[in-house]
Amino acid sequence: MKQKDIEKILKNHKEWIDTNGNRGNFADLSETNLIKANLSGANLRGANLIGADLIGANLRGADLSGANLDYSCWPLWCGSLDVRVDARIAAQLAYHFCQLDCDDPAYISARNAILNFANRFHRKEECGKLETR
Repeated sequence: MKQKDIEKILKNHKEWIDTNGNRGNFADLSETNLIKANLSGANLRGANLIGADLIGANLRGADLSGANLDYSCWPLWCGSLDVRVDARIAAQLAYHFCQLDCDDPAYISARNAILNFANRFHRKEECGKLETR
């Protein structure tokens, strides 16, 4: 989605708020540059975020249930805390956590404790089933 498309959606959404115009529809944000975007509290349920760049994006309180985050960049800062997700996304994040190369005993214990859940990752067949260490 290009910047001009986002601006048009935002303009229409503002018009909707002001005069009951066309409500903004952000369902397809695939490949969109959302670097440092303020999406706090946003309803992104079911949104297509494939390949979206979320570096530094503020997702606090956003609802990403049912969204597709494949090939996107999940921000690792306080702005990605308190995000509502479904089990599919949670398993995806858990799988990535479990793939870290860390030999710390506390990490290994935490990793093995969530391994069964992480193996629910929807791309497990492609990426491989995780085993205990």
